[in-house]
This record gives sequence, structure tokens and C-alpha cells, in this order.
Amino acid sequence: MLTCKDASHLISERQERPLGFRERWGLKLHLWMCVNCRRFERQMALMRQALRKLGERAEAEAASTEFPPEARERIRKALAKRSGHENEHDH
Repeated sequence: MLTCKDASHLISERQERPLGFRERWGLKLHLWMCVNCRRFERQMALMRQALRKLGERAEAEAASTEFPPEARERIRKALAKRSGHENEHDH
């Protein structure tokens, strides 16, 4: 029989790797009997979901961010200057 410490470790561990047959059944049995570990499992699932959504939102914001024309022009000029190939309209 798993202890709560063992169960919480397996709940966390299964995010990183698939659990073996004995680990899965031991955890399933423990969760069936332990309300606190079931609560911990739900909390971990909620955190995982929230972090996934936060990551998706950050990716979407990064993809939709566009530099203002002035910033793009400054970057273009800095890159051209760095490479030594300024265009004639940069003077």
C-alpha cells in the first residue's frame, strides 16, 4: 500500500514519464481510498491546465506582436550599418 508521500510523488512523476503497471494500480487504489491525495491530483491537473493556457496565450501574443514602422526602420538601419551595406536612402 502506498503512503501519501509515495502517491504524491507518483502523481507528479507521471507528468514526466508513463507509470508502470504496478505504479498505476497502486496509485489508483490509493486515490480510491485517500481524499487528500485525490484533492492533490485535481490541484496538479488544474495547475497543469492553467500553465498550458498561459503558455498558449504568451505564444499567441508573441506571434501577434508587430513592431511599429519606426522601430522596424531603426532595426533595418542598424543591421545595414552593422553589415556595412547601407542603402542610398539611409543617408
